[in-house]
Amino acid sequence: MVYSPVRVLHVSKSLTLGGTEKVMQLFVANLDSTRFEAAVYCPQDGERGKQIRAHGINTLIGYDFPTILSRFNPQIVHVHRAGWPEPDILKAIKQAGTPVVVETNVFGRYDPSPSAAIIDRTLFVSEFCLKRFATTTGIKTESPRYSFIYNPVDTDFFAKTARINRDFSLPAAGRISRADPGKWSPLAMDFLPLVVRDIPDFRYHIIGAIPEAHEYVTANNLSRNVLFHHPVQTDAEIASFLDNVSVLAHANDTGESFGLVIAEAMACGLPVITHPCEGLRDNAQLELVEHMTTGLVARNAEEYANALKYIFSHPDDARRMGLVGQKKAARLYRAQTVTRQLETVYQELLHRKGLTA
Repeated sequence: MVYSPVRVLHVSKSLTLGGTEKVMQLFVANLDSTRFEAAVYCPQDGERGKQIRAHGINTLIGYDFPTILSRFNPQIVHVHRAGWPEPDILKAIKQAGTPVVVETNVFGRYDPSPSAAIIDRTLFVSEFCLKRFATTTGIKTESPRYSFIYNPVDTDFFAKTARINRDFSLPAAGRISRADPGKWSPLAMDFLPLVVRDIPDFRYHIIGAIPEAHEYVTANNLSRNVLFHHPVQTDAEIASFLDNVSVLAHANDTGESFGLVIAEAMACGLPVITHPCEGLRDNAQLELVEHMTTGLVARNAEEYANALKYIFSHPDDARRMGLVGQKKAARLYRAQTVTRQLETVYQELLHRKGLTA
């Protein structure tokens, strides 16, 4: 029998400032400490580790995972991963005899390895990922083994810090990503000349620019219109950045399995412009951004430019879309609400295994 607080070990291969690690941080920070004792394991420490410890959460760092499992002796291990096989981690969990194993499958990948059989629940980060997994594998995701829980977002903080009297006619757009080509699309720059042609004082604020973006700006004489910013580390820095724009400009050919930055912009009351991705690529950005409801969906550079021009020339519509998106984010992605859903999953699995009264 397991008694409260239940020991839960969250596992990640990295403690960098990426979205996967941020989601883990929000979960452990919002778990009910009277019912769950949370800790985080990672082979190496990182900036995210400092932020997790600031919440009073223990981080267990080192390459000897079996020994850490033995010492912490968790009743639940929650693995955050892309979904591809990671036999070393899963085999160690199996050998430790951990009663309940949960995974957050960030990219909706399929792990057919024998070691994956110990996973009691696979949580996808969007309904899109859950449905695509069923389509591509033929696995019936209606079974208790699979479900989805949206990524948590500190919507309370973003709503509290967002500018109240934002001027949506201000011709300024913002983009946030890692400086990784896999997070970019040519569309993220190709719309620029079309916007600047009609709005010469347009400003495009970018965090996470790749070399090709710098080269594009130089080649097209757009240095007056594009401002490159340093990476950010905290929600306060993200909110401050978004405070100076009228819309989030999202473009990523890989797509989004959820779209954390999109949800954060929505929580700030910003409309979002995004685009669909072809085939079976990630498309959860369209689950968050509903055309003319929480933002605009564009399919090419011309449509994207027109979408931006629409935002700036229709500030009342932009404000309406921003408010609808803010309410949607608070309803579906609020960290406290999503973490309660996760706690329910934990309790259901413990009960199914006869570990609760």
